[in-house]
Amino acid sequence: MNAELRYTVNCSILFTELPLLERPAAAKDAGFEAVEFWWPFAEAVPADAELDAFVSAISTAGVRLTGLNFFAGDMPGGDRGLVSWPKRSSEFRANIDVTVGIGERLGCRAFNALYGNREGGHSASEQDELAVENLSLAATAAARIGATVLLEPVSGAERYPLRTAADALSVIDRVQAACDVRNVGLLADLYHLAVNGDDVDQVIAVHADRIAHVQLADAPGRNEPGTGSLPLQAQLAALAARGYSGWIGLEYKPSTSTLDSFGWLPREQRGHAG
Repeated sequence: MNAELRYTVNCSILFTELPLLERPAAAKDAGFEAVEFWWPFAEAVPADAELDAFVSAISTAGVRLTGLNFFAGDMPGGDRGLVSWPKRSSEFRANIDVTVGIGERLGCRAFNALYGNREGGHSASEQDELAVENLSLAATAAARIGATVLLEPVSGAERYPLRTAADALSVIDRVQAACDVRNVGLLADLYHLAVNGDDVDQVIAVHADRIAHVQLADAPGRNEPGTGSLPLQAQLAALAARGYSGWIGLEYKPSTSTLDSFGWLPREQRGHAG
């Protein structure tokens, strides 16, 4: 793998054998300097004590928080975000300032807004209009601290409408036109794009300048690089060659143990947090 790229550990899918607040320190012990998380609380607006404990766990571990999801509902239960969900839009809006507030405290400047599944009783156009409104609100709030809102194509969720990079970029274009913001970018998860049948090489070649964050896992299986057939090394090299200098999120399920799953990445390449 390219030694110049910067890697960050998604502690919502890795180190799950440990309590959540112990995972940042475990990532540090494994040689990494940066972590990212899905929304780490059960509610959109957790108690101050919960927020403080999360912030403290990252600060005490001495790692950098490079990415955080907005509240996305019950992920294990099948929810995939609230951005376009009319019934729960108010929860997303209440969550915006909480998420951005964590980012302000920890120096995190990337927030992933999962779009949400299609819901019965609402037309696709109604949900899409709501999504533009909510993403505009999120982008405006994130801009206050110089942060970016990310939009991600996702696989494995039948009712999730953003499956390709083009799907997400179309929404981003609408948000930018609606509220004249430029801090909404594509989260290119190389695994999700490949599983959904997108041409990942073409996405990198054409849209590298619009990719604000990258995540990876191998396929099939969504395990660590080297366990499947995706050309991840070549794709990361292509991203770097086209000027991508952001973070590479390790968002995979370890095939054995978390520590063993880092064997593909030499320890001296794990700690680039500049």
